Amino acid sequence: MSKSIWRRAGLSLTAVAVIAGASACGGEDDKKKSADNGSQTKIQSGAEVTKVLQAAYKKTDEAKTAKVNMVMTMPKMGDEPGGQMTMDGVMGWDPMMIDVTAKGEALAAGAGAGGPEQIRMVWLKDVMYMDMGAAAAKEMGMDGKRWMKMDLAALAKESGDPAIQKQLTGGLDSMDQSPAEQLAVLLESKSIKHVGPAKVGGVDTQHYKGTISVAEMLKANKSLVLDETERKQLTDGMKEAGISSYDTQVWVNGDGFPVKMDVSMATKEGPVKMVSNYSDYGTKASVTAPPANQTFDFAAMMKEIGAAMEEEGATP
Repeated sequence: MSKSIWRRAGLSLTAVAVIAGASACGGEDDKKKSADNGSQTKIQSGAEVTKVLQAAYKKTDEAKTAKVNMVMTMPKMGDEPGGQMTMDGVMGWDPMMIDVTAKGEALAAGAGAGGPEQIRMVWLKDVMYMDMGAAAAKEMGMDGKRWMKMDLAALAKESGDPAIQKQLTGGLDSMDQSPAEQLAVLLESKSIKHVGPAKVGGVDTQHYKGTISVAEMLKANKSLVLDETERKQLTDGMKEAGISSYDTQVWVNGDGFPVKMDVSMATKEGPVKMVSNYSDYGTKASVTAPPANQTFDFAAMMKEIGAAMEEEGATP
């Protein structure tokens, strides 16, 4: 199942990978220090930073859901376009579930002519459902069904193409990172520090940042918040996705929740940047898959296109 088959289906691998690989950006106002941010105006010590972020991790992990607005920027991958993608909706962790609307230049470039300008994406476990819209669904021959079902783990395994496998499984690992797990990565950093008070969307917050390489994480004996199994899953996922380092910034509000996270990941293809604004932690999130009679299996389409290309004498 090569990239040419994906293009024949009218759906770019990059469009799928970018959506899979996620996490509204703050402007210059977020960088301005607040003159009065409650009682906390001094720079915190290392011990105080660790205490605050450990507490934020615990609260975030227990909340299990939040509303999210993400802006994700992906590099160009070979002949596949990169670009920016915005995703807005709700996400949950434990269990992982996502219901967002995605749009942006990366989606438009990846979808090609006649493709949808925006896509609603529902994600449960390893299966993603994409509402392609009536026009695109008709163009792609989806038998009148709007929802494309994609079992990314199964597609990666079946493809036999290492490049596709890396993009899809890497997307799964990246998207499965909750804000709590991103805090856990930040807590691994030896360079973690308190930048100071700042305003984010008019809200008083404390700004923290740190950088860590995956090599440093592998050398460390333990995590400050993750158990041994959780930490291994996290580092294995980073290696699988080709991530070499994390540069993380987080803004924590007075209730102890991260309201904004800016994560830049160094990969072999180039930097991947995610800026996420979170709100309404613990919000009720009822994410359900669309009815089976309204979904079209992408894997089945791939097999049909592959067979047709072989008959035409094309090289898959």
